[in-house]
Amino acid sequence: MNILAISDVHGNENNKLYSYLNDNKIDLLIVSGDITNFGPVDFVEYFINKLSEYVTEIFAIPGNCDPDDVERNIIDSNAVCIHNTVIEYENLVLYGFGGSNPTPFDTPGEFDEDTLYKSIKSVLESKNIDSVKESTDEFPYGKIPILVTHAPPKNTEADKIADGSHVGSEAIRRIIEEYKPSLNICGHIHEAMSMDMLDDTVIINPGMLEGGHGCLIEVDKNNNIIANFIKL
Repeated sequence: MNILAISDVHGNENNKLYSYLNDNKIDLLIVSGDITNFGPVDFVEYFINKLSEYVTEIFAIPGNCDPDDVERNIIDSNAVCIHNTVIEYENLVLYGFGGSNPTPFDTPGEFDEDTLYKSIKSVLESKNIDSVKESTDEFPYGKIPILVTHAPPKNTEADKIADGSHVGSEAIRRIIEEYKPSLNICGHIHEAMSMDMLDDTVIINPGMLEGGHGCLIEVDKNNNIIANFIKL
């Protein structure tokens, strides 16, 4: 399965993305937040519905720069909004939560760390990750639990800003350490395009779509995760 992860669109659609989608077989497109830059919210439906001309399955969450109405606009679009919920797709189980930990900029989609932890924990406990990973007749290697967040976990390559400081979420790091999803797709920190490991969890920040970045994630028949960053 080919998954394309993008994040931090910030209202700039990047026409090279459409060319890439037209020229490559993408089974699932994941948009991990900041679709707008504090609006306009009608960009969400326009952008996602245009993406759906190239990709059938699109899952999305809002980011910290997305106003409250963006969640509703995702729901009304051709995407599936996976914020604060669990979605199963073939051999994947995706646990989603948008927004971010507090920033210095007082953006609309911020949560304190305690709220983030409790909210994401509730999502994860609605479908047990250990049972997801168990082998079945249909999925002999089990299914792959994927945590989709806008904010990255603290103290990883995915949350490092230009001066080397780490500004990610302590709550998301704690969640990953406790629940051990196979993969965390995040965003938020534009300059921190990276793949890292946190215990056994692969952490991918695809970079900023506005800057022409994304990540192609291939899941093979043995549930191995192979990631390659793309430049649009």
